[in-house]
Amino acid sequence: MNEIHAHLTSSALEAARVTRGISPEQLAGPSGCTGWTVRELANHLVLYTAHGLEHRALRTQLPDDLVARDFTADADWPEQYAAQLDRALTAWAKPEAWDGDIDLGGGTTMPAGEIADMLLAELALHGWDLARATGQDFTLPEDTGTHLLDVVERYAEMYRTYEGFAAPAPMDPTAPAFVRALATSGRTP
Repeated sequence: MNEIHAHLTSSALEAARVTRGISPEQLAGPSGCTGWTVRELANHLVLYTAHGLEHRALRTQLPDDLVARDFTADADWPEQYAAQLDRALTAWAKPEAWDGDIDLGGGTTMPAGEIADMLLAELALHGWDLARATGQDFTLPEDTGTHLLDVVERYAEMYRTYEGFAAPAPMDPTAPAFVRALATSGRTP
């Protein structure tokens, strides 16, 4: 199993744990992501880090009905999310998922490993956002935090161009790698 898959797995386990800790009452609250409620952020997380993660591995497009769906409307949405994460991780466990490029549409492609890294960032950073918005912790193994920091540093300017990251937050250069990744992405750990 490759290193990125191991980091996706540890991040997925933590994101699934956090979603199980979200109460229905918290869904209407602010998420910490500008303009998004906890419900909207949870739906984004489910769509892109579970369904999108699987579809990228399989080289298929997300169906329109998934894009428009309110996953949190189902009482057992955290369990459905965890099961979908398992399917996505299984899809990425196949060696062919890592071969070649993935078509992003409009004639743009990226190597599969880069897509997996970007989805790892989505999973860990938005997982942390949800945890923070709902009074929970989000922790990752140090090696995953180190890998994530590298990913965030590589793509920070591109994400800032599309307003996905804010300006870097002040940070202690001796802080754990995950904390530095959060700060580099514009979050205040």
